[in-house]
Amino acid sequence: MPTTFNDLVKLMERLRSPNGCPWDREQTYATLAPMLLEEAYEAFEAVEDAREGRPAELRDELGDLLFQIVFYAQVAKERDEFTMDDVIAAIHDKMVRRHPHVFGDVTADDSATVLLNWETMKAEERRAAGKTEEVKTSLLNGVSSKAPALMEAHQLSTKAARVGFDWKSVDDIFDKLQEEIEELRRAITEHANLKDEANHARVREEIGDLLFAATNIARHMQVEPEAALKLTNRKFRRRFAFIETSLHDRGQAFDQTSIDEMEGLWQEAKSTDYTDEKKSV
Repeated sequence: MPTTFNDLVKLMERLRSPNGCPWDREQTYATLAPMLLEEAYEAFEAVEDAREGRPAELRDELGDLLFQIVFYAQVAKERDEFTMDDVIAAIHDKMVRRHPHVFGDVTADDSATVLLNWETMKAEERRAAGKTEEVKTSLLNGVSSKAPALMEAHQLSTKAARVGFDWKSVDDIFDKLQEEIEELRRAITEHANLKDEANHARVREEIGDLLFAATNIARHMQVEPEAALKLTNRKFRRRFAFIETSLHDRGQAFDQTSIDEMEGLWQEAKSTDYTDEKKSV
């Protein structure tokens, strides 16, 4: 007989019971928070594993993430705050409410209209809940300031774009990107003494502007920038490991290796990467 979602809920109840696991019984909202974040990141990274033909990695990480959600719901139930059924009912009702083009009589022929309607309904829900439309209830408040900066930038610009605050085309953003590059060059030239806090702050600000512009190019090209950078990080790890292995095989240390030699090994690693990518296609 297949395992069901209810079996997982019952398992968590057992783990938190007096005869269950001492460690599980000790957990609270606060102690679970870092694990929830960690599991979310691991599931996020496993998406790329699935794209590369390893869906079992994503399956397992989604299970770990789901377990954290069930864990939180059990703690809440014990505190008489809400239950897993309440969590499911709340998200079910919200999704029905926010898809009137599916479950109601609203027409939405494209995703842009769907997203605009979504933001409108969220604003209506805030008003119905007695929340005033002041600056503190900005459209952008739905984006967590605790998210990684690249992810936050992508979500902020996505939210703004839904209400029409956006570049018309990716070419316009390339112009903005070039503008930010030139501003960064000027800041570095004019404020070369980075030991001075004001100079350092100016350069830091311009680097941030450059990264924000690059993030918007990713958004326009329907690329999740956090995932794209993760891929590049993986690639860098792989190619740098090739350099390390090559030098180890030669019995050669980094301080005995010129930058030209390392660059040659890097290019060799790139060639190997390209060959492997072609084989996997």
